[in-house]
Amino acid sequence: MQKEAKILWTSDNKETAEHMVLLYAHNAKLKGWMEEVTVLVWGASQRLINEDKEIQEKVKAMIADGVKVVACLKCATDMEIINGLNACNIDVFYTGEFLSEWIKSGETIITV
Repeated sequence: MQKEAKILWTSDNKETAEHMVLLYAHNAKLKGWMEEVTVLVWGASQRLINEDKEIQEKVKAMIADGVKVVACLKCATDMEIINGLNACNIDVFYTGEFLSEWIKSGETIITV
């Protein structure tokens, strides 16, 4: 049985972020639905976090409650938003190999 929720978040849609990604990821950890919750933030979702204070606060709260949030360094560099992501306590690094390991694991990945 899978014990980790693996979420690949690429959308910059705020409603989707609030009512799916952030809501589910946070509750899955808080309510013990999953032992571990990891959100990989890639592309447009990184810009949304960087530019939206409400989203930033929700991401920080999730991280404080034990959700692991990581972001793609290549995307952040290209968009010049590394500092904004780091300010939210997001772990920013090259994530191509990280995502590849998720895929190789054969476990379910939620993609939004």
